[in-house]
Amino acid sequence: MPNAPLSDWTLYIEIVAGLAALGLAALFYAVVRRPMRKLPFLTRLGLPASFILVALAFTSAAARKLLPVRARFFDFVHAALVFFAIVFIVCLIDASLQAWFVRRKARFPMPGVLHGFILAVIYLALVFTILKGLLGINITPFLATSAILTAVLGLALQGVLGNILAGLSLHFTRSFSRGDWVKIGETEGVVMETNWRETRILDRASNMIVLPNNAVASGTITNFSQPDRKAAITLPLKVGYEAAPALVLETLRESAQEVPEVLGSPVPLAHILGYDDYGVSYLLKFWIQDYQRKFSIMTEVGGRVWYKFKRLGIEIPMPVSGQLARVLQTVDRSGARESAEKAAERTLRDLLNSSFLRYQEGDGAGRAILSDAEARELASLVRRVVYTPGEVLFRQGEKGEACYVVSRGSVKGHIITEENGKAYSSEFRTGPAGIVGEMSLFTGMPRTATVTAEKEAELLEIGAEAFVALLARNPGLADAVAEMVSSRNQKNLESLRKIKELSAGDIEAGSNKKTVMEYLKKLVGLFRA
Repeated sequence: MPNAPLSDWTLYIEIVAGLAALGLAALFYAVVRRPMRKLPFLTRLGLPASFILVALAFTSAAARKLLPVRARFFDFVHAALVFFAIVFIVCLIDASLQAWFVRRKARFPMPGVLHGFILAVIYLALVFTILKGLLGINITPFLATSAILTAVLGLALQGVLGNILAGLSLHFTRSFSRGDWVKIGETEGVVMETNWRETRILDRASNMIVLPNNAVASGTITNFSQPDRKAAITLPLKVGYEAAPALVLETLRESAQEVPEVLGSPVPLAHILGYDDYGVSYLLKFWIQDYQRKFSIMTEVGGRVWYKFKRLGIEIPMPVSGQLARVLQTVDRSGARESAEKAAERTLRDLLNSSFLRYQEGDGAGRAILSDAEARELASLVRRVVYTPGEVLFRQGEKGEACYVVSRGSVKGHIITEENGKAYSSEFRTGPAGIVGEMSLFTGMPRTATVTAEKEAELLEIGAEAFVALLARNPGLADAVAEMVSSRNQKNLESLRKIKELSAGDIEAGSNKKTVMEYLKKLVGLFRA
């Protein structure tokens, strides 16, 4: 009964009643914690607060009926009920706000450290308000004692407090967020978590680096994810003086633009940095979206630069002494003659095994138009080139003056056609001994496909000049080529008409033996002029 006189057992009964309430709440919480976690609004203190609230209400009702306790006991129970009721409401509002951002797939605007700090301040202010307002307790001595205790703890825990304050400073200034790629001092990686004491970074070697917030705040922070996800990458390199700067700069920009992961805007840039004894220093600058793949993208861009330089004869200089350079040149000359002979035989073998200038149908299907002597002569004029995977040989609609015989690897063709206003796509693959691009060389038609290297592809590039030299020595060859090409295009008229880059005139000229002959004669005249 509430007004029962105080006895020796009353204090113990009150203590036991309070502990029973907490124990009952803990028991309820342990039983239903796992299934209740599926409810998104019961987060952090919200779930335990709700069960403590129920337990206190049950204890209060039972105590009034069964236990000889003082009225002051019920004041404390009432204060606890108010405290946990408000905690539950605050948690419910907090969870609702977070769920609102989750539904819209947006990041919660408040960092975890700041979010926890604000909740802690709210709960502490609530405790002081209830102590003074509901229980009538003078909190001034407590605040004074708290100040002294805080000073003592502050001196003892100044390192921890420094990290906490540094963490709050980082979050208030929004130096970085979870998921950002940053460099702090010598550590580079993605931010996984920032809590009261430390910042956790996953580096490129998949190691978790733990940095105290104090060290993070006092160090230099480079955030690669701000102000947006675009990050600029630079690739320095040196080129010999023999290469024209305009050609080198264009090749560098083209190499970056061909890599899918490199952004088209801003466009890649190439600069000359300076000159020294060994060559010209260049810098290629391009932008990427996925900074995590920085080195993979740099590797792909750098690889394409190497392949293009190799085909264009652009040398990357190697610094050597004058005496060593003379020795290397002597060795290189003797070895070059032997290598040239082997390369010529290999090129001839590839040409003879390929489908270049072979009848495709009829009684002579598969028979070579060229004699062995003509094939050997052509082999001395073609150029062996290597393309890296994904690199473009030519694009649909471009003008073409060369065809390619696949010596090693494979290439993939991509054809875009239009029919009844709809675009269709088809692909083909060409492996060793196959040929691509010959129609543009033979007829002057625009390219009918975009062809890229599927694997590293070693190709024989038969340019217009080499083809013309062959025609000039064998006038009868033009008639055989014109017959073969026109016959093939006549059978593919329907497919050619669906390629929008080809005009009706292009198709007609490429399908008529007479016009093909005229083009070949004109081609010979251009290169012989």
